Amino acid sequence: MAVEDGRRPARNQFGHTLSAPAVTSFASTFSSLRTRNYRLFASGQLVSNTGAWVQRIAQDWLVLSITGSATAVGITTALQFLPTLLFGLYGGLIADRYNKRNVLRATQVGMSAMAAVLALLTLTDRVQPWQVYLIAFALGLVTAVDNPTRQSFVNEMVGPDQLRNAISLNASVFQLGALIGPAVSGFLINAVGSGYSFAINAVSYVAPFVALSMIDEAQLHRMGSATGSESRLRDGLRYVLDRPQILWPTVLVGIFGLFTINLPVTLAAYAKTEFHSGASGYGMLSSAVALGSVAGALISARRSRTRLRGLARLGGALSVVTVIASLAESQWLYVLVLVGVGAMTLLFLTSANSTVQLAAGDAIRGRVMGVYLLVFIGSGAFGGPLLGAVDQHFGPRVGMLLAGIVPALATVAVSLKLAHDAQLRLSLRRADLSIPLLSVVPR
Repeated sequence: MAVEDGRRPARNQFGHTLSAPAVTSFASTFSSLRTRNYRLFASGQLVSNTGAWVQRIAQDWLVLSITGSATAVGITTALQFLPTLLFGLYGGLIADRYNKRNVLRATQVGMSAMAAVLALLTLTDRVQPWQVYLIAFALGLVTAVDNPTRQSFVNEMVGPDQLRNAISLNASVFQLGALIGPAVSGFLINAVGSGYSFAINAVSYVAPFVALSMIDEAQLHRMGSATGSESRLRDGLRYVLDRPQILWPTVLVGIFGLFTINLPVTLAAYAKTEFHSGASGYGMLSSAVALGSVAGALISARRSRTRLRGLARLGGALSVVTVIASLAESQWLYVLVLVGVGAMTLLFLTSANSTVQLAAGDAIRGRVMGVYLLVFIGSGAFGGPLLGAVDQHFGPRVGMLLAGIVPALATVAVSLKLAHDAQLRLSLRRADLSIPLLSVVPR
């Protein structure tokens, strides 16, 4: 085999030459990790995301244990997401206006402080529901700044050519944390109680702080900063409304967010009332979703840019698999289907996120992501108490069923709108074997 670039061909453990497509395929999946700054960033995020999931499971279980109410768990989730609804646009403006690395270092300190306070209250047996609510809201305030800054900072590290791949790997890193964190948290809750889960999360934020401090600013792709008065908050919203490539993914993400963000609420109710498997069972259900999510994120890292039509198909597939999950009778069958739910959720959310970011201009990307996250997380804030009440009064199976049916109806409505705007219609055509197939053709 000729080697044009002077390097030896890759070989496996048996000495056989690997085919070029296999090497290329693997390399393309992790291509953004070639950038040193992004490698540092991703490594820090893996540690902190794992800690965050350790806390999320412990927090939900703590509230469920001291109140006995799935609605209370939903309220906790809503309070954590409510600040994004109230201040998400300001978070996006901060991301556009200030040095993103410095902003992110400040948010790591803030989130660590919230976890430390909750750990102290729990370990000293002084924790009360209202304290958990207050800390959840305070954490949400920090997150309202952290989320748009962190997501728009990815483009500064890797540039537009690697943006989709980096977004997908970000999702993989997040879900690896979601895979490891619930299992660790379930063990800790059963062994020593919830307090140590919060303490671990407080310490985990040291890793991203150090990683951000080591980033070389000279290698960043500077995009320019926003200037002018705070009235420019309106620019992000106007920008989203004027561009269908950004508007419709944001609308779909908002509908799915009512249920997707609050899936842990339903999983906690399943573990407590359906399968009677306790905190360890809750951790297992969450890990099943995370396992599928890791697979979905890695698949997404190899995909090309998603069109709106493809995004609608992913939304439809996610709705279908969620409905199937609601019909699963046994715990093991439910776990199996949850892997599919996790995979389709990440494919859908990653495709929506990358579609929006790639369509946004550099100088306004932070505010666009502020609007996107406001809709996504804000819908979760509304959906938390709603889904918690449904789970409590009608059972988690009904909550899971609604999580499939409502987004399915929204996906159909958006698809019909897109088809109308593009002047498309459905048509039957025949393939080579004379089998009629449904296709989309111009009117």
